[in-house]
Amino acid sequence: MPRTHSKPRPPAGRHARTPAFGPVRGVYVPRTADAGAFAMSTYGIPLLVLAVTESAALTGLAFVLEWLPRLSAFALAGAAVDRVGSTRVLRIASVLRALVVLAAAALLPAVGDGAGAVVTVMTLAAVTGVLTEFSYIAAETAGGAASRDAGEHAHRVQAVLLGIDQGATLAGPALAGVLLESVGATGMLLTIAACSVLGAVLAPRQRPNWPQEAPIPVVQSMKTGWRTLRSLPALGWLCVGLLLSNTAIGLVQAAGPVLVIQHLGGTSSQVGLVWSAAAVASLAMVALARLAIDHVGLWPVGAAAATLASAACLVLAAADTYTVFLVLVALLMAGEAGMTVVLRTLRARLVPAEVFGSTLSLIILLLLAPFPIAGALVALTPAALLGHAITACAVLQALGLAVSFAKLRTHPAARRPVTA
Repeated sequence: MPRTHSKPRPPAGRHARTPAFGPVRGVYVPRTADAGAFAMSTYGIPLLVLAVTESAALTGLAFVLEWLPRLSAFALAGAAVDRVGSTRVLRIASVLRALVVLAAAALLPAVGDGAGAVVTVMTLAAVTGVLTEFSYIAAETAGGAASRDAGEHAHRVQAVLLGIDQGATLAGPALAGVLLESVGATGMLLTIAACSVLGAVLAPRQRPNWPQEAPIPVVQSMKTGWRTLRSLPALGWLCVGLLLSNTAIGLVQAAGPVLVIQHLGGTSSQVGLVWSAAAVASLAMVALARLAIDHVGLWPVGAAAATLASAACLVLAAADTYTVFLVLVALLMAGEAGMTVVLRTLRARLVPAEVFGSTLSLIILLLLAPFPIAGALVALTPAALLGHAITACAVLQALGLAVSFAKLRTHPAARRPVTA
């Protein structure tokens, strides 16, 4: 009788299949195109709303509409990636986003400046928010697989991916502001569509290694992610701290157009410049964090980044000139970038591959939940009191990060440096 050899079962989830290209072509290049569309959508559409409506309240509401549907999309996105693979999800979401922004570009000149324009830009904010999160989950899942392949050097892969994200944040807001001022909404929306199409075209094919699995219910996906996160207390505490930190960061982002244009007398392009300067600082922090983690481990780097972010945000509300505001936002986002390297590295090290999509969706859902809340705060808070709201959130941020990194201090995965 012939001998049979059992084959080990491959990691669950179609995103775990071996890509047809290496990490540069298969992960980094598609991530760059998607990150460009993500950054321009996230920062450009609120600028578009303010330009169309001239209302701080509606700008805050647009931020809510941009982020709230994203949160409802995460569970679906995680289940879809685990079901059909990151490549297919990335392609479909990118193509649909391109079609939506092209439709808005065609509608805005036709509807004029009245209620039709308000409805169009608000709908655009909501729909692009959903599609952007589908593509983001797909791209992040592919990055998680690349990090697992890198083993102990996972933080280096995550530093590259975060560098791509921050590079897009460097170019995206500034480009959105310049396009909005120079060629109007149509030019900005056409550029977002072009980035989306490029992401769909560059997404690599994957070689199927096993038959298609049964669909994963959304509720089951969320329960799986929650069980996994509860079983990893180090990751859970870090998520708690970053959730409070993101409340402050979200409020600064949502209030940014109002603070710069209406309080500091700036322009749309100067709003974009704030986030571009923040991206430069974040890129520098990512490079420093990558080198520092090699020598001292994750915890000291994360704790230093948390201290920087907390201090900058506490002072931010007192900024009385555009330059001071720009510098403080840059320092805040640099600290956030350092903490994000720590989060992504711990996530790649600790979360099992077979539940990565579900756990990733839950973590991102938790960390982005403060953003629509921040938009609602901007919509409901009188413009003169926005500084006080930022200060209150900064205090919560500092307390939350202090507790989180105190809990994380003794965890082996966060303490050991990477050798070799």
